[in-house]
Amino acid sequence: MERPTLSRPTWLARRAAHEARVDGLVAPHLARRRTGTRHPVEDFLFTYYSHRPAQLRRWHPGYGVVLASAPEYASVRGYRPVAGGLSLAPSELLSRRESLSFVRSVLAGTLSRPAQFGCLGLHEWAMVYRQSASDVRHDAYPLRLGSSGTDAVVESHRMRCSHFDAYRFFTEPARPLNALSPSRASQAVLEQGGCLHANMDLYKWAYKLTPLVPSELVADCFELAREIRVLDMRASPYDLSALGYEPVRIETPDGKAEYASAQRSFASRAEPLRRRLLDQVEALLDAA
Repeated sequence: MERPTLSRPTWLARRAAHEARVDGLVAPHLARRRTGTRHPVEDFLFTYYSHRPAQLRRWHPGYGVVLASAPEYASVRGYRPVAGGLSLAPSELLSRRESLSFVRSVLAGTLSRPAQFGCLGLHEWAMVYRQSASDVRHDAYPLRLGSSGTDAVVESHRMRCSHFDAYRFFTEPARPLNALSPSRASQAVLEQGGCLHANMDLYKWAYKLTPLVPSELVADCFELAREIRVLDMRASPYDLSALGYEPVRIETPDGKAEYASAQRSFASRAEPLRRRLLDQVEALLDAA
């Protein structure tokens, strides 16, 4: 990989811009955390995913970039002195080789397949199928159609969820109703670009490769995932009108069309991010 050098004014400006951007994105979550308030939509990216707000805020230029006049990074894990400044050490790259190979297989596999737009977000419905009220994940919010109505929606549709990390939260009675049986082992051959969770997971793959990839790319993936989560929950069986979310009524023809249109839009926006991330991974594997 080329080893560009960023002058101190240049990297300080990039770091400050990144920090300000992230501060704006995470401020509501941090405010709720201080008061112990939960939000089923906006908190998801910090409860389901393991990357904390402080980690998201921390700026890295990516592997192979030299930071000139950067004593602040001398004690940061993974950095070492090189000609012209500080840069991430090869050991930081080599220790991630297995992860890089797995992420490449998932990203490349997803890009190789046509996106599918017929799932209707039924994974959220399958997660509460035939479940008692006390066991429902977001029990502070009612089901729009009640338990029996929710079950009827699941039973009247053909589920084809391809995403393992959504499928694994299906209730036991819901799993046999899915046309596929996704597993971690089959992830690289089943993921497809129409899936909301596969597109949210671009954030996961990006942050798992921190500090090897530029922090701006991680933040780009976070912003997309944040927007996708809103659609994910608007199309869910929960009534979130108290939080200001109008439902996407996927049980109706108009709701189905609305969901598929939004799904296509997110797939189009996710594709260039997926390609950018894959390009980073390929370059890192070449360097390793």
